Amino acid sequence: CEAVRDAAGILDLPGFSRYRLKGEGAAEFLRGLCTGGIPKVGRIGLLYFADDRGRIVTEMSAMRLDEDFFFLITAATAQWHDFEWLQDHLPENAAFELEDVTTAFSCQILTGPKSRDILADCSDADLTQGWLTHQSAQIDGTWVQLVRVSFAGELGWEIHSQVADTKKVFDAVLKAGAPHGLKPFGMFALNSLRIEKGYRAWKGDLSTDYSMLQGGLDRFVKLDKPQDFPGKAAILSEKQQGVAKRFVTLTLDAPGDCDAPYMSPIWAGDEVVGETTSGAWGYRVGKSVALGMLRADLVEPGTKVEVDIYGERFAATIQPDQPLWDPENARIRA
Repeated sequence: CEAVRDAAGILDLPGFSRYRLKGEGAAEFLRGLCTGGIPKVGRIGLLYFADDRGRIVTEMSAMRLDEDFFFLITAATAQWHDFEWLQDHLPENAAFELEDVTTAFSCQILTGPKSRDILADCSDADLTQGWLTHQSAQIDGTWVQLVRVSFAGELGWEIHSQVADTKKVFDAVLKAGAPHGLKPFGMFALNSLRIEKGYRAWKGDLSTDYSMLQGGLDRFVKLDKPQDFPGKAAILSEKQQGVAKRFVTLTLDAPGDCDAPYMSPIWAGDEVVGETTSGAWGYRVGKSVALGMLRADLVEPGTKVEVDIYGERFAATIQPDQPLWDPENARIRA
């Protein structure tokens, strides 16, 4: 975590699931299925999908290569789930094709304030392109797709390549990064980093246990778009009636030996008022951090609650609705 904060880290992350969506009508298909908008050509964006009750089905990153050409990227464990979700909603006689290409590609995450300098030393990429862009480039004579995003919340890129080229690309980046302080890091570190940013993970923070509005995903919902996407009526009704729970970030005031695990009860007095959905020590902020769902009347920043961690209650404080680390996203946009 400290290497990612101060220099750069690299993580071999082959587990993404990937689908190719291409052909006439592909863009309109996504517009009619997701809750929000879709990215412009040359950009990448998050798409959310809801069921008929407005609950969170899944999240995918959509990389748009042309008007009707997308790569959809989702969690490793969501491969069959998300592919079937898309298949089940395909129109009859569609002119576009949906293909699962998960096994053809791999990915490495390069992130940290020195990541641009490292890529400058080992690639021919245009590193002036901004956040949420993507481009084809060469690293050590090998094709890669560089995507300007970072689940760690620092300046960074996802480096997508053919599976057979994984080692060659990894070694080239690692060699170029050595003078810049590049260090390999793992999934436990990534989990800590993303929780400090309030980034959600599928089947923990994002699931059909919660609605889109409860999940704090309002900015990914466009109720004014003409497409009648699944869950639109339910989300509109919930918005009008009021949301019962809200997604929150909280920090433990005096943590013990353990951070909050998934589904730790949150107490207010003698009443259970919510549950945690993720927890980890935040090495950049120096605090034990948890994400969770809380009764809507208790989400005011500064509110005191207690988190039950393996049978022992710990005092916690509700934080403002923004990332604990780099709330203005200056580092990730650098």
